[in-house]
Amino acid sequence: MHHQPHPIAPDQVLTAAQMRDAEQRLMDAGTDLHTLMQRAGRGAAEWVWRIASGAPVTVLCGPGNNGGDGYVIAETLRERGFPVQLVAALPPATDAAKRAASLYSGPVVDAAGARGTVLVDCLFGSGLNREVTGVLRDLLHELSARHHRCIAIDLPSGVATDSGELLIDELPHYDLCIALGAWKPAHFLMPAMAHWRQARLVDIGCDTEPGGARLIGRPAIAAPAADAHKYKRGLVAVVAGPMAGAALLASRSAALGGAGYVKLLAQEPLSGAPADLVVLRAPGAMTLPQALSDDRIAAVLCGPGLGRDHQARERMEAALGCGYPLVLDADALPLLQLADRADRTDRTAPLVLTPHEGEIAALEKSFGLSGKGSKSCRALCLAQAAGAIVIAKGADTLVASPGGALAYAPPSPSWLSVAGTGDVLAGLTASRLAVTGDPFRAATEAVWLHAEAARRTGADFTAAMLAESVRDAMCAAL
Repeated sequence: MHHQPHPIAPDQVLTAAQMRDAEQRLMDAGTDLHTLMQRAGRGAAEWVWRIASGAPVTVLCGPGNNGGDGYVIAETLRERGFPVQLVAALPPATDAAKRAASLYSGPVVDAAGARGTVLVDCLFGSGLNREVTGVLRDLLHELSARHHRCIAIDLPSGVATDSGELLIDELPHYDLCIALGAWKPAHFLMPAMAHWRQARLVDIGCDTEPGGARLIGRPAIAAPAADAHKYKRGLVAVVAGPMAGAALLASRSAALGGAGYVKLLAQEPLSGAPADLVVLRAPGAMTLPQALSDDRIAAVLCGPGLGRDHQARERMEAALGCGYPLVLDADALPLLQLADRADRTDRTAPLVLTPHEGEIAALEKSFGLSGKGSKSCRALCLAQAAGAIVIAKGADTLVASPGGALAYAPPSPSWLSVAGTGDVLAGLTASRLAVTGDPFRAATEAVWLHAEAARRTGADFTAAMLAESVRDAMCAAL
């Protein structure tokens, strides 16, 4: 079996333009396009070989270089004795595709008679920017219906590379999507991401591309230092409101996410708080601003269960006015829109926002943003306008910084779609911020730990169960 080397930059996520630049760098360094196509096609053929396991394969080729990859895949399988046939939707149009087609020695069949077990979609790959309609759309639909399994090369035909938008009616579902050279944004964005069961990456030798995004991977979390104590490990202050359950969830995940000390600053006495959680009633013995003046605080969390009345706004403004790293979530986000613009943008301490789609749209309106473009672009614009790290959460989640850094989360368990899981993520974010002091790192670590906790909790869980699984996720990252 032919083995590809380990990717040089396996975690980078490149737009269509960045991928073209990366390929051009390889060619400028002396690797011609034919060699790159051979690397991509033969690497993809390894995965097709595994999925097909000797069953008949049909390769659907388009006119461009993605079609050229298909000719290489088909020839590689033919050389190994696989039953393979090729459907040329259109004649090859690029020089590289023409050369690859000339090297294919297997059968080329009419689409009407093409049947098999596995369909390999090489009609269009990354860079598609127009809708797939008419004969080509019908061809893809008909062939996918006649095969038991489908594999997409680079991206399914009908997916916008940079946004994950669907450019075809009723995109087929794929068993496998094989990324070539680097991951693309669409591999981690909805709605495209929902159309394949798993994805794999084939290396073609691309080095790290300047300005590229990255995939959030397993963080390297170290055990506390030998001389650690609760304040050195990080004190998290959680500003609570009248809905105590959300704040308790966030506090629990913060405590299990590595912080050395968690204080819950409550409006009213709390019943049911665990014995290992310090609860300070403020107002009470002290006001909230006084409670937030403790110079040992490493991070503040405000939002879970906060409410949206005038008292909630006062508590959010007290959190916003403190000089400590701050995470704003849930109810604090709409209240942030009501704060003075100077209060929102003049902070020097790190700020992390954790909005879902509806909250992103509201914040965009508040900051005078257009709200247009891909989720990635919108998150970056919001991060810059707010001067904050933005965790744009949802079925697809990404982290954006004001400076333009971008990180995509791998698909997470859909069981996270239950009330309270956002509170757990907020607590984790505050905890990692208290520990690391780096808001972008903290956000990406929290996103990974959140998804890993979900995987370890299993099926059909509650947010309280998820919070308890944070400990297991932490163990997985040590």
